[in-house]
Parts: sequence; structure tokens; C-alpha cells
Amino acid sequence: MKRGLVIGKFMPLHNGHIALIKFAATQCDELIVSMSYTTNDPIDALLRFSWIHETFQNHHNIKPEISRDDFDDDTLPLEDRMGRWKDFIERRFPKIDVIISSESYGEPFARALSIPHILFDLERTAFPISAMRIRANPLACWEFIPPIVRPFFVKKICFFGPESTGKSSMAIRMAKRFQTESVPEVSREILTSNEFSRDDIIRIGAAQTQRVLEKTRTANKLLFCDTDVITTEIYSQFYLNEIPPELFEMEKKIRYDQYFLFQPDVPWVADGIRDLGNRRDEMYSIFKKELDTRKIPYIIVSGSWEEREHRVVDTVQKLFFGTS
Repeated sequence: MKRGLVIGKFMPLHNGHIALIKFAATQCDELIVSMSYTTNDPIDALLRFSWIHETFQNHHNIKPEISRDDFDDDTLPLEDRMGRWKDFIERRFPKIDVIISSESYGEPFARALSIPHILFDLERTAFPISAMRIRANPLACWEFIPPIVRPFFVKKICFFGPESTGKSSMAIRMAKRFQTESVPEVSREILTSNEFSRDDIIRIGAAQTQRVLEKTRTANKLLFCDTDVITTEIYSQFYLNEIPPELFEMEKKIRYDQYFLFQPDVPWVADGIRDLGNRRDEMYSIFKKELDTRKIPYIIVSGSWEEREHRVVDTVQKLFFGTS
């Protein structure tokens, strides 16, 4: 049996990696895909390994493996490093018969193991991309990121603030403008009034969190969210005079890339649930304090509907696309 080896950090796995691995699998009977990691990697090792494992789960001759990189020393000359790599490979895996790579280190690595090397697309003509480029600007490299990896790089944007300030309609409009998804205030699907229990508020927080996670899987680069779990905590404190600890745990599950804090300087509109029309300034101060306490940066949105939309669009374009 001919056994091949592809190595890498796959940080992240991209379409060039996938093409390499599929090609390599045609060059041998069994292909080991060895993913190395360190504790300082910017993308969690188990997450990266899950991307590889799921991508190739139906390719039965491809065997993903994960190994801690505690053997290399990148301060040494390349030829000296190859000896360390050789020792590790011979300890870690069964006999390897061929190395397949898209890297300049492939030839000296194979030479150290005294086995052939097969080179694949060294010049990156088929897939002009690198993991480093993706990490630096993932939205500009979207076409090279596999669907399974894209949710990690989706930029989540939270519209935050007191009731009747235009958050819901803004989330919908921004999703349409940027051809992506939005997440509504899920509590409105659960409650018909502001009379609710502790169990209700936990259920709302869980549903809001789950909806964001679900929409992240299908979003196109950006995800616009009308509210978050901090909002659920604020209303829990206001109406129930307590915040269940479960909400704080849910809050940790999602990190938003940008907050927009909406000021209550537009007309209040009743809708059957809103009941704080005369306390919006007070609630705005509470919302602002929660962000300040957490040291979460935010952009204030105020003025007319047109001014609000321009503020959001301009900020999103500059932050995430480098344009205005």
C-alpha cells in the first residue's frame, strides 16, 4: 500500500488546501493529512481540525490527524529543521511513501525522509490565495473560503439601544443592502406583553443566541443583529429586578464585531408591547452604561432616518471593506 502525507496548519482551511488534498489522494492508496498546532494559534486547533474532518468525511482514503507542534524550531536553517520534522514524522505515523505539497519546503522534507515529493500548484495559479491573506482580510478573500469555514469569519453587527429607535427596520434594510442575513429581536416571537417570568427570559436569551448562531452559518460576510443578550439582561433587571446567571453565560457565546448604539431622538411608535415611551432617555443611559462597563466600543446612531442609515452604511463600508 502506498501511503502519502500532506502537512500544514490549515489556518484556516481554504479552497487551495482542499484542491491539494484531493489531488494528493489520487497519488496514493492512503493519505494522511497532518494538521499541526500550537497553543498560541489565532484559530482554535480543534475547530480547524473539525473543518478538515467534516470536509473529507466521505473520502475514505483520507485520514486527518492532529499533532501538537512542539518539535520545530523556525530559528534554524531550513535544512536543519528538516531533521526535526523527519524524526517527528517517523515517530508519529506509519511508514510514509510520498510527500505531496504546494510549498518550497516539500522537496527538502521529502529528501530528509528519503522518499519522493510531488509538487502541486507551487505558483498558486489555480488558487491564488494563502491562509495569511485570508486572516488579514477574510471578506476580500471570501470566494476562496469554504462554506464550512465562512461562519468563523462572518462579521456580526449589533444594533443596540432602547425601544422604538429604528433597530429592527435598520437590520432588515442593511441585510438587503449587503445581500446577507439579519436576526430579529426574537422575544417578539415569544411574548405578547411585557409580563413574563424568569423562565421566559432565559428562554428568550437562549432563542436569541441560537438564532444568531444559525444565521451566522448562512450569512454572506456580514450579519446584522437587532439586539443581543445584553439587551435581554437589561430588560430582565428592569421588569424582574434580577438577571438569571444563565444569561451571562449566553452572552459569552457570541462576540459582535461592531456595536451601533441608537439614540432615542426619533418619534416613539406604540406597537402593543412597547411601554417605555416616556423613559427612553433613561433606558438609553442604561444601555450606554452596559457597553461602557464592558469596555465595548460603539458608534452612536442619531438624527433622521436617512442620517441613521448613512451613518451605519458608511461605518460598515469603512470598517469591513475599506471603502465609503
